[in-house]
Amino acid sequence: MPNTIKIALHGKVFNDEVKPHIKRVVDVLISSKAELIVSELFAEKFNTAFPEYANFDIFTQLSESDEVHYLISLGGDGTLLEAVNYVGALETPILGINTGRLGFLATTPKDKIDKALSDLLNKNYKVDSRALIHLETDSNVFEKKPFALNEFAILKTDSSSMITVHTYVDGEYLNSYWADGLIVATPTGSTGYSLSCGGPIILPHSNNFVITPVSAHNLNVRPLIVSDQSVISFKIEGRSNKFLVSLDSKSHSVDSSIKLSVRKADFKAKLITFDQLNYFDTLRQKLNWGLDLRN
Repeated sequence: MPNTIKIALHGKVFNDEVKPHIKRVVDVLISSKAELIVSELFAEKFNTAFPEYANFDIFTQLSESDEVHYLISLGGDGTLLEAVNYVGALETPILGINTGRLGFLATTPKDKIDKALSDLLNKNYKVDSRALIHLETDSNVFEKKPFALNEFAILKTDSSSMITVHTYVDGEYLNSYWADGLIVATPTGSTGYSLSCGGPIILPHSNNFVITPVSAHNLNVRPLIVSDQSVISFKIEGRSNKFLVSLDSKSHSVDSSIKLSVRKADFKAKLITFDQLNYFDTLRQKLNWGLDLRN
């Protein structure tokens, strides 16, 4: 194990219950001679909670010059999605330690921290490469981060009536969705917002997107699975001229003049996994499959 290993840490607000687990992560890494840097969003809370570690460097966006080997996400799935934004096209492997709630992506539980860090530092892990969705617009809405691990969504604003999303696949007209919105989810995102709107679960390496309407006006409209080699484009209409577009937790208000299309990104998110837990284990545990009093 090299002494020059460099690890980035990212997290959100944490409470007193979580604090000892975060300290444990830092203590183990420091004792292993790892060099640590902390995300800007995490730094203020982190430095207040751990003044003895307040001299760590801070990053706002990782770059090649940072020479980071791993990023550790300390939180829930939302925190890990933010971590993907910090990494971007660098494809730095991300370890998600679940100090939050669901933990569908951040699968390492708090009681497995020591084992996970030992395996990480000794390179005893696997890398699960997940496809990302990339948004192309004529207005540079999301600047340098026009990508998402879970989904792209077009949504009505809170006060407006339903919208119409004219949708095209590889330039061919698919449908006009009268709905509160429309989601295009990756296989990773198929267990998120899309699932709550009636979409199917897609296994991570299925090479597909799923198009899922949000509260469709026509009950005959169903989610549709398409190849992730497709380019999906949209035209939006509604009584209001303002709509929301989102990439995971990032969202912006746009008007109907904007041109929108999505495709698979040219790079992937690389999630660190261990032999103890596979995707089907996660499905059963997080979705409570088989949980029945009769069992």
